[in-house]
Amino acid sequence: MKTVNLKRLMLLWLLGVGAGTGSAFAHHSFAMFDMSKTVTLSGTVTNFEWTNPHTWLWIQVPDSKGGSQLWGLEGHAPGELVRHGWTRHSINVGDKISVQIHPLKDGELGGSIAVVTFADGTVLSSGMSIGAPPAT
Repeated sequence: MKTVNLKRLMLLWLLGVGAGTGSAFAHHSFAMFDMSKTVTLSGTVTNFEWTNPHTWLWIQVPDSKGGSQLWGLEGHAPGELVRHGWTRHSINVGDKISVQIHPLKDGELGGSIAVVTFADGTVLSSGMSIGAPPAT
């Protein structure tokens, strides 16, 4: 009788642990971005966040009225970007860059980073093909 209860208890424990780990593997889709469009922005970096689960790049982009707009751009996770040659010091505040992005579908000032080009011509790719959906 004790063996049956112990086995049942172990099974319940394993199910509980398994149920709690599902969110660790969850990931949002790229549905918020228009992957069929590519927009190129040029501006000055105000912040670069090398964080999980996604990096973030903030740039001031001059507008047609003589002002500027702050764009928030989502990048891949640091581990993914490292495989494409990035480091936490690849982009710095004050850098003048051009960024190709897949814009947000809702028209807000944001997008998904595809390619970053620096004033000296250095190019960093996020690994995301321009105009193509991300690999799954």
